[in-house]
Amino acid sequence: MILGNLSEVSEFRLLGFSEISHLQPLLFVVLLSLYILTLMANTVIAFVINNDNTLHTPMYFFLTQLSCLDICYLSVITPTILENLLVGIVGISKTRCAMQMFFFLFFGVAECFLLAAMALDRFFAICYPLHYAVTMSSRLCKSLLAASYICGFAVGFVHTSITFSSPLCGSAIDHFFCEIQPLLDLLCGNTAPREIQVIVVAVFAILSPFLLIIYSYIRIISTILQMSSAESRQKAFSTCSSHLLVVTLFYGTAGSMYLRPKYTYCASVDKFLSLSYSVVTPLLNPLIYSLRNKEVKGALRKKWRKINLVW
Repeated sequence: MILGNLSEVSEFRLLGFSEISHLQPLLFVVLLSLYILTLMANTVIAFVINNDNTLHTPMYFFLTQLSCLDICYLSVITPTILENLLVGIVGISKTRCAMQMFFFLFFGVAECFLLAAMALDRFFAICYPLHYAVTMSSRLCKSLLAASYICGFAVGFVHTSITFSSPLCGSAIDHFFCEIQPLLDLLCGNTAPREIQVIVVAVFAILSPFLLIIYSYIRIISTILQMSSAESRQKAFSTCSSHLLVVTLFYGTAGSMYLRPKYTYCASVDKFLSLSYSVVTPLLNPLIYSLRNKEVKGALRKKWRKINLVW
């Protein structure tokens, strides 16, 4: 359908995985299972931390918020993906598409800045341990969390407003949700300004918190290497390894999606990358933190013993 302006579009068509229609039933089962597992894993992590007084520290406060963000982030797009796999090409209204893009950006950008706040927490804990309790106060933690959500809201609102006020020459989105890049392909005329907009937003939302994380870990590693005790060095590294792994997974996939020019995009590759950072990473986050963290594993075992006693 050739259209002159987005205001004339009442509905978009999400093509989803139409190129591999024979695999859609299998993908539906796999993604539904991953979705349920992710909801359960993140809910358990948040519940255990909130109900264990020994875990009421800044690091676990941020971990709880990360679990909540992952649940919201995943729930924005997974129902649409499952619907697409179940019925084929899905029609989605302009309003629903705009809301989906907004909340996807909102939660995604908030998570970028939350990961930076978690790196800042580790920076103060390792580099300035004597001042950590005073510096990372409850007020600062809540302020960093609020700043993460404010940045997410700002990016989501501005990006969605600009994108959905641009003239379009089509209504078929070659993706499984209202992602930024496929919508750029529908824009009429010169798309360079919009591509620059995406890069600028990506630099702010992905690169700026990532640079803060890099700086924090340069200082952290430098401090750890100066420790005289091998046991102290190992303990310090262990408190950072889970966060570093999560950062690598999230920024690696998101950065490869948004920090590259439009001419390098391939629909099938983009769908795979989107699945990686929007579906797989939220499941891996609680597994990484629970399997690599002795305190979380201890709290989980303690809670499990209580449940067994009740039964």
